[in-house]
Amino acid sequence: MEKITLRLKRSAYLSFYIILFAFIGCKEQTKDRSIKKDVVLWQPYNDSTEVAENAAHENERMRYKFIQSRVLDKNEVFLPLYEEVSNFGVAVYESLKPMILEQDIPTIQKHISDGKLTYEQLVLFYLKRIYNFELNNETTLNTVLALNPNVVEEARNLDTSSKGHHLIYGMPILLKDNIGAAGMVTTAGAVALKENKTDDAFIVQRLKENGALILGKVNLSEWANFLCDGCPNGQSAIGGQTLNPYGRRIFDTGGSSAGSGTSIAVNYAVGAVGTETSGSILSPSSQNSVVGMKPTVGLLSRTGIVPISSTLDTPGPMTRNIIDNAILLDAMVGYDEADSSSKKTGWKEAWLNLDEKPSLKDKRFGAFKNYIESDSLYRMTLKKMKAAGAIIIEFEPLEVNFDGFLSILNIDMKNDLPRYVTTQVKNKDAVLVEDVQDIINFNLQDSLVRIPYGQARFEGIISDSTSIEELEAIKKRLQTEGRKYFNTPMEEHQLDAVLSINNYDAGYAAAALYPALTIPMGYKDSGEPVSLTFIGKQFEEAKLYGLGTAYENLTRARKIPEGYKD
Repeated sequence: MEKITLRLKRSAYLSFYIILFAFIGCKEQTKDRSIKKDVVLWQPYNDSTEVAENAAHENERMRYKFIQSRVLDKNEVFLPLYEEVSNFGVAVYESLKPMILEQDIPTIQKHISDGKLTYEQLVLFYLKRIYNFELNNETTLNTVLALNPNVVEEARNLDTSSKGHHLIYGMPILLKDNIGAAGMVTTAGAVALKENKTDDAFIVQRLKENGALILGKVNLSEWANFLCDGCPNGQSAIGGQTLNPYGRRIFDTGGSSAGSGTSIAVNYAVGAVGTETSGSILSPSSQNSVVGMKPTVGLLSRTGIVPISSTLDTPGPMTRNIIDNAILLDAMVGYDEADSSSKKTGWKEAWLNLDEKPSLKDKRFGAFKNYIESDSLYRMTLKKMKAAGAIIIEFEPLEVNFDGFLSILNIDMKNDLPRYVTTQVKNKDAVLVEDVQDIINFNLQDSLVRIPYGQARFEGIISDSTSIEELEAIKKRLQTEGRKYFNTPMEEHQLDAVLSINNYDAGYAAAALYPALTIPMGYKDSGEPVSLTFIGKQFEEAKLYGLGTAYENLTRARKIPEGYKD
């Protein structure tokens, strides 16, 4: 990691000059991309037995009503690239596995610059994994909702360039399906948006400008977990029930960016983009043992993303390691005039000026006393950090007044969703809803398929009578309370960061608009993943990455799920 960081600094982080060699015998000829209409890649199955087996699950939110989507035909998703993937042989896949599986972006780019790998092969490798696991009903995670039918051709085109590139160049990225991407629908998991066509979201424009390949879209908790109350994480009418690769139907996927977390856990892409309002990146990252960054609101644009709250929403990167997370974040950063919260920040300079050899020595961390008492893995992790020179200060969290948090989400969505439909939906003749009440009415026409767990949160939006004046007062108070929750121990003990677990303190970080970085910490005796979460002040993402890198180098806690190593 130290060598990687040094190399990034010397290349000014933004550029990675790749000299492409002639790939004799490696690059296959262009395939016939015609679709065989009679080919059946996937057969729907009866999920009633699996549903029955989960009926007594100890986690009530995992007592499923359905697992398989009643809406999505996987053949429509997977047929367009069938010829390309079927011609990518097992022998080639196996030969490339050591260079790609669980490897970070700088390592993969080095293999490409050395002539051992092409961007086309990289894409096909990930597609091969997706087809192998997602078309098998015994291993599917119900995580891939759409694939970019042009992605292999786009990768071939990148293989012909020898110019200097951002490190994200040629890297296949998956998007949570509330993020707009031209050529693919953006559903937010909802039948009401099943045909929703949009342009690229601002962050997707930035990714493409930097050479990233958009591989496809992944499942999520429908409407970013703001539809039903107490329903399973990772379920949507469009995609079905997302499953956790560390224990299918055993462990929660977390939400709402469930597909982003599960897909990266099993190496379906280099990275994925999730979104968070309060915990929706931190939760699925933790539950799937991947690195997730919930940035400061304003660092990344929200334009082109199906909203909950213009006050609290933010996209963020989800990857298998810190360096990839920073690279993906950097590729999305940019000031967006269309987003009123967008800020011009010193992100790049802060990242470039970090220590070349990150260390925990003499770094000061705040640790919650209640977590130390209740969580043995947290306790052991703090001991490891202390042994590496970190200073751990235990503290009791403040009691703060968080009344009214739900009203921020309710009133923002009531106003933000119609604005999204007006400004982003290109085919309004096919999207027959304009606001929350329209969606409620639409869902009631077929409640079994469209809202099997109800729509209590949507109904709550309609019933919330908070005025604009009251809402502004709530926002101001909660931001003050959220910052007090972290600032009090930070300033009293001169902390570099506060250490939490998973998404336990996501709501406070959301209200404060503070960044949070979650990193794999280990696994319970049952095998369920657990993560350590670093929380800092506004626009301290680079600082958190430095601390996180030192922690990651110390622990190397992440393990690929057992059933997805092939």
